[in-house]
Amino acid sequence: MRSVRMLLLITIILWFQVISASAHPHILHVATGEILDFRQLVEKLEQTRVVFIGEQHDHAGHHQMQLEVIRTLAKQQEVAIGLEMFQAEDQQALDDWIAGTSSVEEFRQIYQRNWGWWSLYEPIFSYARQQQIPMVGINLPRSITRQVAISGFSSLDQEQVSFLGGMTCSVDATYEDFIRRAVGSHGHGSFDFLNFCEAQLVWDKAMAGYMSRYIQNNPKQTAIVLAGNGHAWKYGIPTQMADVGYKDYLVLLPEVAGRLTRHQVTLEDADFLWLDEGEGSWIANEEYN
Repeated sequence: MRSVRMLLLITIILWFQVISASAHPHILHVATGEILDFRQLVEKLEQTRVVFIGEQHDHAGHHQMQLEVIRTLAKQQEVAIGLEMFQAEDQQALDDWIAGTSSVEEFRQIYQRNWGWWSLYEPIFSYARQQQIPMVGINLPRSITRQVAISGFSSLDQEQVSFLGGMTCSVDATYEDFIRRAVGSHGHGSFDFLNFCEAQLVWDKAMAGYMSRYIQNNPKQTAIVLAGNGHAWKYGIPTQMADVGYKDYLVLLPEVAGRLTRHQVTLEDADFLWLDEGEGSWIANEEYN
């Protein structure tokens, strides 16, 4: 009887250990191949000036991951949140939201003009409002990227060109491969590859410019940039920011089956890969918060 009880006790202990281990986020440190826990990840992120966190826009777990990082870093230092989800020209709406001078309904109307999936992003926006964390719109009008994707950079008028600065589509094979995949996932109808490539560069360069200017004007803040995986990965916004002198950044991407996995990620893609090990894998344990 005693041996049966002992066996049952061991089984329960092992079961709780499995549950506890599965509840921890597992983060691949790409440079070393080590698996980090959340605290180890945060310790590394605290050492940089800009943190890029990627996402699939409609994936609830990815937004939970982003909120975990924001919440933890905000307890240690002054942070600001850069948003692909908001156009820079709507910055006043973000300022009013953080200041608490606009209602949820008023803000949602402007938000929905910029983006979608409010229910997935709402916890991040609400937390920023509660903690008075600045949010920075870094996107540009869709009309510009749409025009370039369809008709090329040369179709922009002088006013648009002077706003964006001249650029060409000069990319390596890895970035070219990504853009070809992006055409398949974002394209509607027939897109010219070079035009779409130029649109991606316009998009990334504009967002890098907005974020760089904010960082320059707010030197005490750590910027946490939330953007789709295609923009957050190193060949996107980070490379464009490095080109204007901001090389102190780290990139955290979520693992996405068939797109970017632990078996194929390299330092050319990201510094950290948050591994997808089921529904609970996107939440940090309470001990870290």
